[in-house]
Amino acid sequence: MNILIIAISSITLSVAAQFLLKAGMGSIAIKQTLQEPTSWKTLLTVLTNPHIFAGFMLYGIGAIVWLGVLSRWEVSKAYPLVGLGFVLTLLVGLLNGEHITTPRVIGVVLISSGVFLVGRS
Repeated sequence: MNILIIAISSITLSVAAQFLLKAGMGSIAIKQTLQEPTSWKTLLTVLTNPHIFAGFMLYGIGAIVWLGVLSRWEVSKAYPLVGLGFVLTLLVGLLNGEHITTPRVIGVVLISSGVFLVGRS
């Protein structure tokens, strides 16, 4: 399989993980638990939330996939591709109704330009 596709898969898994974690932390049960004094119950409630659990699982899978990228590419070439996560996050956020500002879009375009330049080197 093309190493670029593997890298993008890992990045996509990380973006999906972020949105799952956000969904979990935004749930009513978690919000109520976080208003109580911090305890082992708090940690257990957070870690057993289905969205949070799935988010951590996707992060783990993404990390394992990323190991395949690092085994074939130099870190200085591979790691800047993580910047593509900003583009995916912006797009998914937009689809989920998040408020996207012009400065944020410009920032993502600048990051993407840098990723493109590093990728061509």
